[in-house]
Amino acid sequence: MPETILLEVSDLKKHFPIVSGFFNKVVGQVRAVDGISFSLFEGECLGLVGESGSGKTTVGRTLLRAYKPTDGEIRFRHDGEEVDIARASEDQLKTLRRHMQMIFQDPYASLNPRMTVFDIIGEPLMIHGVKDRNEREIRVRELMQQVGLNPQHL
Repeated sequence: MPETILLEVSDLKKHFPIVSGFFNKVVGQVRAVDGISFSLFEGECLGLVGESGSGKTTVGRTLLRAYKPTDGEIRFRHDGEEVDIARASEDQLKTLRRHMQMIFQDPYASLNPRMTVFDIIGEPLMIHGVKDRNEREIRVRELMQQVGLNPQHL
């Protein structure tokens, strides 16, 4: 079976303007990401490792188009179609984001201690259209079992 490239990033750049003065004149730029390229194949996971401030989070946010890239291509393949995320419409992005996610550097810090386990697991289901609470609870229990968590802890 041939390897399928799911995500192909070519020469991705994200620069932020440095503004100064009363008229907010652009006086320079911060090159947060400057020419990263990689391919992610089906079945693989990708981890970005680097020092604080090296651009890891900026890469993730740019891949999901939370930040618009300065330059480069982000080609995502799903269901036989290829979309350049860097140039995708808002409607295309909404659909694509259901199949992509960013996991933050410190997963414990990214959890809200005021939310229950059910709320944390169920929130993405709600966002993606599972509005019925009973249906969501069934799905949350299934997901917990799939990853080895006891649903009794809900």
